[in-house]
Amino acid sequence: MIDKLAIYEHMATLTAQMVAAAQQADWDQLTELEHHVGAMRDQLIAADRVAVVPEADETRRARKVALIQRMLADDREIRRHTEPWMESVRTLLAGNARQRNLRTAYNLG
Repeated sequence: MIDKLAIYEHMATLTAQMVAAAQQADWDQLTELEHHVGAMRDQLIAADRVAVVPEADETRRARKVALIQRMLADDREIRRHTEPWMESVRTLLAGNARQRNLRTAYNLG
């Protein structure tokens, strides 16, 4: 049987590392960590499909809830750093598209 709490613990560690990567604008590291978290999420989903087992005790359930809340807080912090960067990329790409359209429209190359 898969220890889902251990997976949540590891995911929480990785999301904390994702926060640090986002704060440092280390997009490659952020992407790599995001991939690992996604793989762990897939493990949890697969484990739930096999058998739904209620948490053994209240302590484990409470720890799982705390970990999920921490990961959600980390996600908000990551978005706080990535969304402005993504907006600047969108603006840059839109400007490039406009320039390309103008060049095409006026046969400028």
